[in-house]
Amino acid sequence: MKLSEAKQILAQSQTIQFLLPDGSLVPSHFHVTEIGLMDKHFIDCGGTVRNEQKVNFQLYSANDYDHRLHPEKLIHIIELSEKALNIPDLEIEVEYQGQTIGKYGLGYDGKQFVLESTKTDCLAKDQCGIPLTKPKIRLSDLQKSRDICCEPASGCCS
Repeated sequence: MKLSEAKQILAQSQTIQFLLPDGSLVPSHFHVTEIGLMDKHFIDCGGTVRNEQKVNFQLYSANDYDHRLHPEKLIHIIELSEKALNIPDLEIEVEYQGQTIGKYGLGYDGKQFVLESTKTDCLAKDQCGIPLTKPKIRLSDLQKSRDICCEPASGCCS
């Protein structure tokens, strides 16, 4: 989700909720402790130099149960950070403390923001010999070999 989309959603919301990938909610007394412009300048394993920019929100749950972050306040914080840090309309990455700091993509399900799991990936598959698509193999085309396979009732796999 881009920053402009998040602001549009917040402008129409009464409350803010973040749903974690496991189905639980970030506690309602969370704070957005940082909004930042994240620049990543790196080289991939194939030797290509890359640049990546994202907007980063850091969510923090404290024991401050009396103060809730309201949508209009978060819009104000976003607009302040856009001006102070010259943040363009970029994709949002969210950090949230679990067992360790987790990084999530941000989505919306029509009711609440959704923290989407992110994964690592090889950016130079063509350079590393990693197939771009998983090869499709028919099991019926594989030759049966006693060295590799066994019959279900043979007891070799128990």
